[in-house]
Order: sequence, then structure tokens, then C-alpha cells
Amino acid sequence: MLNLSILLLARIGSCNQITYPALKFTGTVNVDYLKKHKDEMTRVAASLIMGTVTPVTLIAKLQAYPKQNNLMYVLQSYGQLVKTIFICKYLLSQPLRKRINAQLNKGEQLHGLRVYLWFGGDGVIRKRQEQEQQVTARSLNLLTNIVIVWNTVYIQEVLKQLQSEGFQVDETDFQHISPAPFEHINRLGKYSFENTFEMDTNGLRPLRKNR
Repeated sequence: MLNLSILLLARIGSCNQITYPALKFTGTVNVDYLKKHKDEMTRVAASLIMGTVTPVTLIAKLQAYPKQNNLMYVLQSYGQLVKTIFICKYLLSQPLRKRINAQLNKGEQLHGLRVYLWFGGDGVIRKRQEQEQQVTARSLNLLTNIVIVWNTVYIQEVLKQLQSEGFQVDETDFQHISPAPFEHINRLGKYSFENTFEMDTNGLRPLRKNR
């Protein structure tokens, strides 16, 4: 039996730059047992990758057994081992924590965009039929994707414009850019769809100029 808490605390304790007081991790995993059932896990992974079985079907089959079988226990133990390794990397790597935090912020921005766009019905699905509920959800996803594509195209144009004006654009800053801003979107009010409007040579509308 491998005690995960001992490995984790020992590894963290060897790092002088970070201090995590009063960390308490419990749990063990039988590595020899995992090795014994390696072939079963390999077959499951191959079936999922090839599409022979879907994750939903696999989980449903495993949960249908009256008692926990070996495969279920092996998959759970392997999952615990993978998550523990990730926790070690997360606690010991500041760049990893910053990268994850940036992605979480983007996720929150995407959620905020969906909330902003879904103002009809106070953001509540009031349809009773499943098919009508799916239409509402898919319509929101479609509208969200349209906004994201629009933002992405024009963010690229802004970056090109900045480079042409002599500004230094660092590619490492791209990871902090979210394609889900919505402050510029007019979801209410009057819309004008004119047949003719000014276009650049690339087929896009010109960027706004600073006044």
C-alpha cells in the first residue's frame, strides 16, 4: 500500500519557497493491485478512444452491478492517484496555479456572457417539453458562439493594428485575452440593418478610432 499523504507532505516539505501549514491528506492506493489489472484498464481506454463504448454506457454498466466489481474499484483508485499527482503539481508550481486561475477567469467571463445574452424570461427555461428546452439551450449556445467568433476575429484585427502602429505585442499575453467580452453588445434597443456600410479591404468593418 502506498500512502499518498506521506508522499505529498514530504514533497511539499522539501520546497523552501512555499509553506502550507496544517495540511492533512489521508488515503492509500494499492499500486500492485493497479498493476495486476493493467490490461483491463488498457482495454477500457482503447474502447473509449475507438468509440466502441461511450463513457455514459460504461458508467451505467458498472453502476448496474449489485456490488462493486474489480474494474470499478481499479478505475476509482487510478483516478485518485491521478488527482493526487495533479494536487502535488498544483501546490508546487506557481506558474501552473496562475495558468489555471486565468482559465477559470475565462470560464467565468463565458458564463457572464451567457447570462447577459439570456435576458428573456429572466434566464429561466419555462418550457415543459424536453424538445423545447433543448431548442432554448441550443439557441443560447448558437448565439454565444456567434459572439465569440465575432470577438475573436476583431481581437485579431486589433492586435494587427497595434503591431502596425509600432506597439510590441507579446504572445505570452494572449493567454490572458478572453473572447467573451460583451460590454460592446447592444442586446436591447434599436437595431439598424443597412444595405450599405463602410468596409475595409479585408471585408470587415473598420475598427473604432480613439477620439
